[in-house]
Amino acid sequence: MSLGKAARSLINPVREVLRASAQTLKRTYGAVAEARVVLENELDTIRAAGTWKAERIITSKQGARISVDGSGGAILNFCANNYLGLSSHPEVVQAGLEALRSHGAGLSSVRFICGTQDIHKSLEQKLAQFHEREDCILYASCFDANAGLFEVLLGPDDAVLSDELNHASIIDGIRLCRAQRLRYKHMDLSDLENKLGEAQSSRMRLVVTDGVFSMDGDVAPLQGICDLAERYGAMVFIDECHATGFLGPRGRGTDELLGVMDRVHIVNSTLGKALGGAAGGYTVGPKPLIDLLRQRSRPYLFSNSLPPAVVGCATRALELLLASNEISQSMAAKTMRFRTNMTQAGFTIAGSAHPICPVMLGDARLASLMADDMLKLGVYVIGFSYPVVPKGKARIRVQISAAHSDEDIDRCVDAFIQTGRKHGVVP
Repeated sequence: MSLGKAARSLINPVREVLRASAQTLKRTYGAVAEARVVLENELDTIRAAGTWKAERIITSKQGARISVDGSGGAILNFCANNYLGLSSHPEVVQAGLEALRSHGAGLSSVRFICGTQDIHKSLEQKLAQFHEREDCILYASCFDANAGLFEVLLGPDDAVLSDELNHASIIDGIRLCRAQRLRYKHMDLSDLENKLGEAQSSRMRLVVTDGVFSMDGDVAPLQGICDLAERYGAMVFIDECHATGFLGPRGRGTDELLGVMDRVHIVNSTLGKALGGAAGGYTVGPKPLIDLLRQRSRPYLFSNSLPPAVVGCATRALELLLASNEISQSMAAKTMRFRTNMTQAGFTIAGSAHPICPVMLGDARLASLMADDMLKLGVYVIGFSYPVVPKGKARIRVQISAAHSDEDIDRCVDAFIQTGRKHGVVP
């Protein structure tokens, strides 16, 4: 074979490989381009509907007064879940620093391998004590706690009965389990009883509800739920993310507020709101359930342990609550001050006597525009619209904190009145 033929015999296969690679690359780029068009069209739809959620940039620590990029001076913050004002409490911050120094930045491990420190066990014990339950298990978030519970507890022979307006994390967690799923109308005890009747052939029945529904600030009728659960042989689960630390005489939550602590069997809640506001969630309940979650709950088994600084902050926040209920008890008067003054001004405020005070507006674009105008007046609030809330139910969700003064609340109300008049919401 001549040298030319030999060269061609080597080059031709290479050309074929390169041609095939080019075609594959072209198809890949084409798929990406098509996906980009689909995504951009979806984004344009969101913008056109007025439901685009821009992220404002905060340049300070969390608190009643914050600094916001592009806004001069201190801004009053009325939309954080910082119910007790502990996110930047000096003792809470110091405890985080001390844990960082003594126990490091992180564990680089899940709990069962080499990710359990003494401070994790101590916090779990304190949370169980706080809620007056047998045991506790920590998660990276309450979303993870909800994702990890139902799949472990319930099987195909069981039934779960869920309020139709439960938090998205509860809905997603229930989707992961194989139990019969029955959804009852929002806080409708009659419909719940009907569904419990339908589930009587199941091995176990679990009624699932938010203690406080975060978009409306309404409180679940736990006394009635517990009555029905006992009548029909069901367990009761509540998500207490918007209640732990400040509802009830000692801040234990909705079950304490309504006198059913001994009748609610499982509680999920968060460290990321009233209890320091950093991160983390947990489940408290019967010890056999907590032991089983440690063995089988996927978010627990496959997620890194909570960082020591987060554990330190949450532990100190909890210790402050265990020592005194003074902070939590200051919430009621401040909440009523805002609700009363806003109602008198002509606004519609949803929910009951809860620090979540939704100012109902209906129109998504109006909620967004009013929130922007409020920021210009030095008050930070955010408009909520679909899909966070149902269509036609857009609102500005105001959240009262123990860190707010009466003067702060009055200034917020004045800004709402000024903005509301501008947009024709109030006279």
